[in-house]
Amino acid sequence: MFALPLSEEVELRPLDPWRAEEFLDHLDRAREHILPWVSPAFVATDLPSARAVLQRYADRWASDTGGIWGLWRRGVLVGGVMFVSFDVTRGVCEVGCWVEPEAQGRGLVAPAVRRIVDWAVRERGISRVEWRTNADNIRSKALAHRLGLRLDGTLRQVSPGPHGRIDLEVWSVLADEWLAAPRTVTDDSE
Repeated sequence: MFALPLSEEVELRPLDPWRAEEFLDHLDRAREHILPWVSPAFVATDLPSARAVLQRYADRWASDTGGIWGLWRRGVLVGGVMFVSFDVTRGVCEVGCWVEPEAQGRGLVAPAVRRIVDWAVRERGISRVEWRTNADNIRSKALAHRLGLRLDGTLRQVSPGPHGRIDLEVWSVLADEWLAAPRTVTDDSE
């Protein structure tokens, strides 16, 4: 197992299926906060469904089509980052993130997203990194912008949501843009 320190307080670690109980405890703290923005299939409600979510990502990692990592602050799981999809043949991946309310605004997520994007571009040869978000998710869009992604467009009423159909914004950064951007050690808070 590895733990990648992002700061004195925060580590990025694999979020493996054996961590299902810890993941479920975290989701219980985060559920209402993230439910409007993430797929309902992600927000597990019991131990078997939490294990199933993490197993899906473990299977994606094993098949080189995705992955998931948790953010631990002072030893407590408070959020995470993921490759929702990862297609080396096409050179395209989609990144995502989530964080529980108490961890929001502490600058935890951006460094973690930067780490996985940098790895995807530099190590795996990904040409295009996408960020897809509900058009109403102001914080997500602001983070995408701070990370150097550009808005490609909006898919109008692309899927059902809790209060009607939602618009989905697609943001992206290309490998040459990512590699040309100045590297930062710290980041604004999310």
